[in-house]
Amino acid sequence: MAFYEERKLWNEKIETLSRDAIRALQLEKLKKQVAYNYENSPFYKNKFEVVGTKPEDIKSFKDFSKIPLMTKDEHRRAQEESLEKYGNPYALLACAPKEKIVRINSTSGTTGIPTFYSLTQHDVDVVNEMHARKYWRTGIRPGDVMIQALSLSMFTGGLPLSQGIQHMGACVVPVGIEGGTKRVLDFIKLTSPVAIIATPSFGQYMIEKYLELTGKEATDLGLKWFFCAGEPGGGNPEVRKMLAQGFGAKVFDHTGGGHAFHGISCDEPPEQFSGMHFVSEDHCLLELIDPKTKESIAIEDGAIGEMVFTFLNWEGGPFMRYALGDMLEIYAKPCQCGMPGIRFKIIGRADDMLIIKGVNVYPEAIKTAIFKFRPEVTGVFRILIDRPGPMVTPPLIIRLEYGLSLSEKDLPVLEKKMMSYFRRELRIGPQFEWVPPETFPRETKKTKFILIKGEQE
Repeated sequence: MAFYEERKLWNEKIETLSRDAIRALQLEKLKKQVAYNYENSPFYKNKFEVVGTKPEDIKSFKDFSKIPLMTKDEHRRAQEESLEKYGNPYALLACAPKEKIVRINSTSGTTGIPTFYSLTQHDVDVVNEMHARKYWRTGIRPGDVMIQALSLSMFTGGLPLSQGIQHMGACVVPVGIEGGTKRVLDFIKLTSPVAIIATPSFGQYMIEKYLELTGKEATDLGLKWFFCAGEPGGGNPEVRKMLAQGFGAKVFDHTGGGHAFHGISCDEPPEQFSGMHFVSEDHCLLELIDPKTKESIAIEDGAIGEMVFTFLNWEGGPFMRYALGDMLEIYAKPCQCGMPGIRFKIIGRADDMLIIKGVNVYPEAIKTAIFKFRPEVTGVFRILIDRPGPMVTPPLIIRLEYGLSLSEKDLPVLEKKMMSYFRRELRIGPQFEWVPPETFPRETKKTKFILIKGEQE
């Protein structure tokens, strides 16, 4: 155990590489990957032919940026074509032969039809390595018990996450969320974990529910780590404080399931957030683009753009220049934790941005503002719009729960305070629609904050 305590990083050789060394390694792997993709997938071969390029022409990252982007819509069309031709949704994008594919992962399908990932054993090993890198940095060690309260399914935060925990020698309890909150709480009491992985929204609900069921604070559960996943919130100072105080635990934001893009925040006070360390640069090339023009944006401190990623040293379904729709903010200055490499914050989805009278607003910014007023509000809300964004006919309607200690007669004073804050900090004047506590469901893998009027949760 002494050896484990002394070793701060899971893979010191790779995780301590200089910026120049990482970029050189990425370019070396990229050249091999594009040749592999070209030779083994008609879908990717067509990407090169559209711009009259061949793999041997890719000698720099700038050369590579000429390859057309891949989008979620294109991915889904490829899946539909694959189903018609081959009877499965992944054959067109898979570069490895069928006999080498050992696992199929998918997204949760929150924003539409799930998208699928095909993996060989090599790819599974890469995913396991990335999970080990993340949890090791936070202090998790062999023998530590972790509750996985996201999913029990093929969802990238389900089986792949559980296997990654096992890979580093920690013990996973994959209870999932499907059985409900009481089941998760029961398994915490039965297995005495030190850590939990869940969405921030579910963490909030656990704090409320445990008090309701037992009359005790959630600090009684004995959790020392809370790992946020599945939705924004882990980088929100107000959300972090709520989880840290509610559980008496350190709070980490992290991302990356059954694919090659992985990051985790460092150990810092809940009221601050320095971004997630990008721990998988040797297996994933990150680019930023303007979500409107699709032009490249330099990855430098303070840069904000839509994430584009390319899997490196990947055999199964190696996504190439995939524009996933997530908006990132980059932190490139040295981190106070001393760990090297760039960091990022997921600030929202490009298709979640709303424009009200020329002001751009993401749901996460609204969530931050609302959490400033807890416990007068529960913090649970939904944004109601007439039609898909980004343009919103004002006022923006926010339906939110008032706190347990409030009555309807208290709402005018609270609303006045909140309206003043929203106008000052977000430069919008929303219309608040108040509902009682526990109006909105909590037991979900991901919270859908924006609803078209009349749409079901």
